[in-house]
Amino acid sequence: MTAAVTISERAARRIGEILRSEGGGAMLRISVEGGGCSGFQYKFDVDRAKADDDLVIERDNAVVLVDSASAPFLAGSEVDFVDDLIGASFRVNNPNATASCGCGTSFSI
Repeated sequence: MTAAVTISERAARRIGEILRSEGGGAMLRISVEGGGCSGFQYKFDVDRAKADDDLVIERDNAVVLVDSASAPFLAGSEVDFVDDLIGASFRVNNPNATASCGCGTSFSI
């Protein structure tokens, strides 16, 4: 069993805003791909199709999908939304990452 992926209150609020602007049936998909300056990178997409083996995380008006291949890389992670001097973005606080790049969009394990 994979440890849960959680969504912070700030992230849920921002995801809900994004999904409302996309219209009915929209969900946020988070996946992990090879690449980035640290080996793996997070990818965020709006999706309308849920696969049978997707991990579905719901909080408030936010619906987040994680594919089965990405779920082990994200196990125990929290998705947060930050708005600071370098800009506004989603940030994945991933306990599996042994290193990450300065902007937090790529990581290694």
